[in-house]
Amino acid sequence: MKKDSVDLETRIRQSAAAIGFDAVGFTSADLPSSVRERLTHFLDLGRHGDMAWMENRANERAHPRSLWPHAKSVIMLGVNYGPDSDPMRALEHKNNGVISVYAQNRDYHDVVKKKLKRLARQIAIENDVEVKVFVDTAPVMEKPLAEQAGVGWQGKHTNLVSREFGSWLFLGAIFTTADIRSDDKETDHCGTCRNCLDICPTNAFPAPYQLDAKRCISYLTIEHAGPIPHEFRKAMGNRIYGCDDCLAVCPWNKFAETAREGAFHARNELRAPALRDLSSLDDAAFRKLFSGSPVKRTGRNRFIRNVLIAIGNSNDAGLADAAENLLDDESPLVRGAAVWALAELSPSKLKRYHAARVNIETDETVMSEWRMALKSQPSH
Repeated sequence: MKKDSVDLETRIRQSAAAIGFDAVGFTSADLPSSVRERLTHFLDLGRHGDMAWMENRANERAHPRSLWPHAKSVIMLGVNYGPDSDPMRALEHKNNGVISVYAQNRDYHDVVKKKLKRLARQIAIENDVEVKVFVDTAPVMEKPLAEQAGVGWQGKHTNLVSREFGSWLFLGAIFTTADIRSDDKETDHCGTCRNCLDICPTNAFPAPYQLDAKRCISYLTIEHAGPIPHEFRKAMGNRIYGCDDCLAVCPWNKFAETAREGAFHARNELRAPALRDLSSLDDAAFRKLFSGSPVKRTGRNRFIRNVLIAIGNSNDAGLADAAENLLDDESPLVRGAAVWALAELSPSKLKRYHAARVNIETDETVMSEWRMALKSQPSH
């Protein structure tokens, strides 16, 4: 063991806690071949869907030192974002949209990166070492590194689980030239539990510890650029940005506490927003409402697509006019979702509107929505 290495670890832990990190672990800047093999298997099966960036930078993702050859150690850090209530309850109120817990306030990238930079700067100055920070925007496999650093383990839902914070941890990494003693790897404590697998509305887990992102509601509502595949629309319910089901049912959450970081406390207007109000957002209003939020990155059109799917699932005919109002939207993505929503809530109105639009619609994806919607209606 190198001189002062224990003291360095202690100082880093103390500094991290003072800055607002809830979990700290140390590991080498390497990953075992088993991690690379799992990533290759995931990509070979096409389970990453539209996320081409995962495939394009797979080598860097699988080899941490490829990002920075001089790195010797990785400091893995976690920030608790535990909610103050059960996210599953929001699914019962079909007239309201459900936004994933992590996105109900500030963008965690900004909040966590600010903390990482502050800690990294302190480490570099005090110990005359070099540092680089990463928080989910670079090809870093944070979860395997966090498991290796003892912060938690990758559960059957493929997310990190902590004995102290359940499934509610944001992760960030500091790569450094400092030679720091590694912590013991955390062991898997999932046991025979299948809660996260069985709760998934779209059966996105082909097997424990495996995710098919193309079936995941978080992927569909955030990453997927086109129309929501018909087979998943009903299963989405009123989830309009992300999905917390597999996280929320984790038994280890019983040890978690509400986030102490105010930036991760839900904004009232994003806790359970009314679908009718959201459907009326134009681009400017969307940007204003979601300023500083990760939702903003998705863009207005993709978000309204999600809102319309939720409206179609609401079983509230009173929301049919919200879908009607978007049949002429500039975005084909929105128009197509509006057709589906109106078909679900008011088939008679759908048929009346079709006559006026069949000769003016120019987008084939929207025309396809019209054909499918009309075909699914009773003939009498």
